[in-house]
Amino acid sequence: MVTAMNVSNEIEQIFQPYNFELFQDMRPFLEEYWATSFPIVLVYLLLIFVGQKYMKSRKGFNLQGPLILWSFCLTVFSILGAVRTWGFMVAVLLRGSLKQTVCFTNSTDNPIIKFWSCLFVLSKIIELGDTAFIILRKRPLIFVHWYHHSTVLLYSSFGYKDKVAAGGWFMTMNYGVHAIMYTYYTLRAAKVKPPKWFPMFITSLQILQMFLGATVSILTYIWKQEQGCHTTTEQLFWSFMLYMTYFLLFAQFFHQNYIIPKAKAKTKSQ
Repeated sequence: MVTAMNVSNEIEQIFQPYNFELFQDMRPFLEEYWATSFPIVLVYLLLIFVGQKYMKSRKGFNLQGPLILWSFCLTVFSILGAVRTWGFMVAVLLRGSLKQTVCFTNSTDNPIIKFWSCLFVLSKIIELGDTAFIILRKRPLIFVHWYHHSTVLLYSSFGYKDKVAAGGWFMTMNYGVHAIMYTYYTLRAAKVKPPKWFPMFITSLQILQMFLGATVSILTYIWKQEQGCHTTTEQLFWSFMLYMTYFLLFAQFFHQNYIIPKAKAKTKSQ
């Protein structure tokens, strides 16, 4: 019988960490101060209010250069994170099972996952800067943007402290979608016109990500009674609730931005 420990040991022998991934583990620090995410989010929301009020009577800044650099750096970071975490998760799937990726915490002790999950949590703070560019450039700030940014930061910090195995999928999917999304943002900031279908494709990926996130939450609930399946009632509740709200909000965004305009254009042409 293949156990979670055997799979973990086998993957560690095959999927070796790079030297930089053996950097000092910041988990104890992030676990101890996870609640700091709450005041960070409160300051973030306050700055949105103050920033929009400040820019109301002012002309928006151009910021093309800084925006290209910002988006490009997040693109590179997300691609690296996606390659490393997807590589690990696929290895666990092939040598173990889906249940092991959802339930067992052995993977959270792997140096690769330790390193990239730590950076993942910290990156949710950095990504709040996306909103600063929207406000300073006087672009429309939609609800799904700031709601998603603030709640992902809170939930990532909350899930990280409990070492919930299902969080590996949440992180891996996020890295993958963001790698594509920030590539699009970089091209758009550089005035390189991507294909018309590209933004629709990204939103479709986000909707799929939310659906799969909710599915992982359901699987965790189904398997939580089994020995060794680590989760908490709070994690199950909040992961499912957040992924369902994300799913509905992104589906609404997709409908408003792609379905309705296409229907109107078809009506006008008739």
